[in-house]
Amino acid sequence: MTSAGRRWLLRDPSPDAQFRLFLFPYSGCGASMFRAWPRWLGPVEVLPVQLPGRENRMREPHFGTYEALADSAAEDLAPYLDRPYGVFGHCGGALPAFEAVRRFEERGLRSADRCFVSSQVAPQDGPFGGFLGMSQLELREKLMTLLAALGSKDPAEDLIDMVLEVLEADLAANRAYRIEVPRRMRTPITAIGWDADRDVPHALMTGWNAWAPTDSVVLPGHHYSFLDPPTILLELLEEGTTRP
Repeated sequence: MTSAGRRWLLRDPSPDAQFRLFLFPYSGCGASMFRAWPRWLGPVEVLPVQLPGRENRMREPHFGTYEALADSAAEDLAPYLDRPYGVFGHCGGALPAFEAVRRFEERGLRSADRCFVSSQVAPQDGPFGGFLGMSQLELREKLMTLLAALGSKDPAEDLIDMVLEVLEADLAANRAYRIEVPRRMRTPITAIGWDADRDVPHALMTGWNAWAPTDSVVLPGHHYSFLDPPTILLELLEEGTTRP
């Protein structure tokens, strides 16, 4: 793996993988949030993406905007787009994942075979989400809930402060990202909603159809169900990545 690629991926991609699935993390989090996910979905290699400013990239500056992030991703991940692949993002990870897919196309790189967006409205319908209007104190409380969901039962105060700083920068990028007029793209989309998701109701996700042919799916679960991914989600991702 190239040195640039090593920053973005926690492990070397297998040269024998038939397909790849790149996972973009949730706002405020790093690639380790996908630690409960399997490394393979049948012939699909699962590759969590590490963003700047967190975990092993903590010393790097925050990416600033989704557009700047997508530019960097297109530059450094290009060598690993050499075979069929999909891209997945949930909520605050869905928009940077989507923007990266757009940038791959714009640069003439191999297009993703499918872009999976979970619990997120389309860019022309945002910004949307309860976190966006919260005070720092409210964000801190929500962060404690998220860290508990990730398995951190009693996080240190300095860890909370560090993650909170990243979360606030990620939310600023979310607020700044809006594309008023959708532009059609080649990559088809699967919009994944959750029937008990109160943070991003699936009924608000219809705008993705304006960008590309879109399959809309509602799965049983709540906003954080993807962390310990149910079989139905994994089967959906495998099928969507591998089918022609």
